[in-house]
Amino acid sequence: MHGRAETMPCDVAGVLEWQANRIPDDVFFMMQDSIDTFAALNEKANRFAHGLAALGARPGELVTVMMANSPQFMYAWFGILKLGAVEVPINTAFRGPGLTHLITICKTRFLILDERYLEQIAEISDTLTGLETVIVRGDLDAARRKLSCQVVAYDDVFSANTENPVRDVGERDRAMVLFTSGTTGRSKGCVLSHRYLLHQAGQIIDQFKMTDADTLYSPFPLFHADAAYLTVLPSLLSGARSALSERFSASRYWSEVRKYGATVFDFMGATLSILWKQPPRPDDADNPVRLAWGVPMPEWAEQFEKRFDLQLAEVYGLTDAGVCVFQPLDELRRPGACGKPVGSYDLRIFDDRNRELAENQTGEIVIRPNEPGIIMEEYLNMPAETWAEMSDLWFHTGDLGFLDEAGYLHFIQRKKDSIRRRGENISAFEIEETINLHPAILESAAIGVPSELSEEDVMVWIVLKPDQHLSAPELIAHCEGAMADYMVPRYVQFTNELPKTPTEKVEKFKLAGMGVSPETWDRDSAAAN
Repeated sequence: MHGRAETMPCDVAGVLEWQANRIPDDVFFMMQDSIDTFAALNEKANRFAHGLAALGARPGELVTVMMANSPQFMYAWFGILKLGAVEVPINTAFRGPGLTHLITICKTRFLILDERYLEQIAEISDTLTGLETVIVRGDLDAARRKLSCQVVAYDDVFSANTENPVRDVGERDRAMVLFTSGTTGRSKGCVLSHRYLLHQAGQIIDQFKMTDADTLYSPFPLFHADAAYLTVLPSLLSGARSALSERFSASRYWSEVRKYGATVFDFMGATLSILWKQPPRPDDADNPVRLAWGVPMPEWAEQFEKRFDLQLAEVYGLTDAGVCVFQPLDELRRPGACGKPVGSYDLRIFDDRNRELAENQTGEIVIRPNEPGIIMEEYLNMPAETWAEMSDLWFHTGDLGFLDEAGYLHFIQRKKDSIRRRGENISAFEIEETINLHPAILESAAIGVPSELSEEDVMVWIVLKPDQHLSAPELIAHCEGAMADYMVPRYVQFTNELPKTPTEKVEKFKLAGMGVSPETWDRDSAAAN
């Protein structure tokens, strides 16, 4: 583990115990006015683990968590790992069929839930036949009225027992199942081992030259890789501090950075663009940050660096295979390049017949680990999907790019049917599945179109059933009640038919070529008027 394997345990909870013994009074986690040292968080995680065990939770089983960023999420996460169980953080924006799929495929008996998401679970509760116990942080009476399973108060889970639980966990055992958005089908759960998580944390430490003097800040949710094992776990592994916000806010971003003394933060989607578009202030450069890393890297990156007096670094990776490409901090940025593959991964470019391409030739990015356990183990309960991606011992990313003569990776675009919006990979299939539930709709197609902020906005093409009528606002109202906010389309285009191949597959490249027209309904423009 990058020079740390000889001294540290091989599982995440073991590392927390190790640090709690080594540097008990050092600050580990900060959020709002809450501060936890390594020893304090270790003790709370122990108490939560013993309480879970008393409720019947067993080592190795999957425990789902649907919570907003909070210290309580942290105690639950590490408590699950202390038990030797597997944490499954769920995107809190999911609802309807997508949420049913996530919980059902986990075959979970336990769900830890913030009250604010109770209605989303109540809506689908009759489909969750295997769910036995919901641990609720909030209104217990409301939860008991709306749910038929056992309901337990979050605070009542904590046991008086503060001792480290005994568990038998190896480095290749499951630690987390992190769901990524599907690209040609439903969302898939990436099964991540303790080895994977600690290796990813170690890569961040090594590539970004982190020390225990650093403070890592992230405004992204703990159900996302950026906050979980790319922010919190590098802090755990290095003895540094981690600080989270509940959500990204441009107005309070820099004040939080200064409050926590953050030296490193990560960005994705439109976050850099939004920060850049804020009115300049005389104290913009008066912040403790030395490095910000993420994707995508904007054209005005150098100007951003000068304005805020920090360094920007780009990476390339995905939950399935890990972050495997980093921009070297001691080399000048190459325009259009993500960085260089690190030594623990073999990255190549293949054509459609799985033949390796020469430098500067565009094809699919494929990845193979040079060490065991540093990419996902499998897609949870999806053997066919696992086989499809990894049958030739290379992980096929579905992304197009090329390697230049200096070994830098250039990302071109996604080959798969996904939409990248505000830092989220969105499944076009799941958008279409929900839209097609409307009784007036015959079929639909969702595509990504360029956004003025960065990345993409969602556009849907709609074919109505004969003699049916539906307005764009009525369609959006249907979507808002059945899918995550970031999945709700911005653009709606009604059409008589969708372009298709002879095998009846929608030719989305043709829809993308037509793009937004004067006849397209724009939700943002409608809201402004």
